[in-house]
Amino acid sequence: MSLRTFSLAAALAALSPALAWAQDAEPALDTGNTAFVAACAMIVMLMMLPGLGLFYAGMARAKNALSVLTQIMASVAMICVLWIAVGYSLTFDTDTALNPVIGGLSMMFLSGITMDSMTGSIPEYLYVMFMMMFAAITPPIIVGAFAERMKFAAVMVFMAVWLMINYIPMAHMAWGGGWVFGMGVLDFAGGNVVHLNAGIAALVCALVLGPRTGYGTRMLVPHNMTMTYTGGAMLWVGWLAFCGGCALAANGFAMLIMLNTMLGGAAGALGWMAVEWMHRRRPSTFGLLSGAIAGLVAVTPACGFVSPAGALAIGFLTAPVCVFAVEVVKRRYGYDDSFDVFGVHGVAAFTGGILTVIFAAPSLGGLGFAEGRTMMGQMVVQVGVMGFSIAVSLVTTLIALKIADALVGLRVDAETELTGLDIAEHGEAAYRLNEVAYASVTPDDHGPTAPGLGAPLASPVHQPH
Repeated sequence: MSLRTFSLAAALAALSPALAWAQDAEPALDTGNTAFVAACAMIVMLMMLPGLGLFYAGMARAKNALSVLTQIMASVAMICVLWIAVGYSLTFDTDTALNPVIGGLSMMFLSGITMDSMTGSIPEYLYVMFMMMFAAITPPIIVGAFAERMKFAAVMVFMAVWLMINYIPMAHMAWGGGWVFGMGVLDFAGGNVVHLNAGIAALVCALVLGPRTGYGTRMLVPHNMTMTYTGGAMLWVGWLAFCGGCALAANGFAMLIMLNTMLGGAAGALGWMAVEWMHRRRPSTFGLLSGAIAGLVAVTPACGFVSPAGALAIGFLTAPVCVFAVEVVKRRYGYDDSFDVFGVHGVAAFTGGILTVIFAAPSLGGLGFAEGRTMMGQMVVQVGVMGFSIAVSLVTTLIALKIADALVGLRVDAETELTGLDIAEHGEAAYRLNEVAYASVTPDDHGPTAPGLGAPLASPVHQPH
């Protein structure tokens, strides 16, 4: 078997985290693989807490910073419990008549799994934890769409319901043996299940809840760009583990994945910066962060199928598409996706899914497609599955919002929104009330809107005010 043939076989076997170990499953424990995946799981944990929390909290106004941190941490904790109770079983138990759509319940609370249970060459307990990190980070991404205006109780209900009716079935269909599992989609590390899914859900949430008070008339800029920078940098580091760990082995293929992931983020940062520099004649920190996240999202489905040059191209080409989404599309339709989750995660995931097929072509240095499948044939499958993901996300997100609204109501009242969710919902403040940083973001703020991740191009003001 040639190196190229082996590489293609490895990539196709790694169509999902659930299949990544199948190519060379070993009955015995491999301590090197175990150490590598365990390290990746811990780094992905840091990607969520504090990475995602700091990234979003810095983009909020100071009076809402703690509410964002609390929503993300509480969501992660709840999802971890639900994952152990039923999530892992419903995702990976294939012994059920409903297997094309959802798994069974034979492994509730990890029943039947012991310290000797293996998934490939790593302990199954480690596999449970690594996949739990995927489950735990996906719903909290949506927080960035409804930040500063959704009740904490509604957030918790929404997260629990969305996990059960959206993420778990989607993960099973794609990774756990469901119908998408055998379609041959080129989505290595969750472009559909994680980013496209969360991005579409974010758009639905923004439309259903409506804009924040003052959107379009007041200056809704990030209160602490240093915090956002720190969180964004941690996300980039965590992304290497997020994608690289999916190989479930410490080998050259995993290193290619991590290298491609790194390059996608770097090219995305430069792509956004280039557009911004031409548009405004000065680059911003916010633009670099926005572009890096866009590039990382776009390369997530591609990282196991393209060359390093292809990863660079995907990141660089995706960034301008996301700039258009947050600068033109968002302005035209007037929806308040607070931190541009849809404009970055949703748009970049779809764009990256398309570009993955193009740069997986052997003529462009990629590993190719399944035997007998042309680029056009692969593109049809790719677009079809992404369309299915969009439809499922639309419907399930609406259902989850309706349930949360019926049980506790979705949106805080006007007084709570003006006071800030930190004090009104949690009885705490991120900063001392007499500090300028907190007092300066009161309901008296006025000025043009600076929307979330689009702020580098939407407003010349990038600093806390």
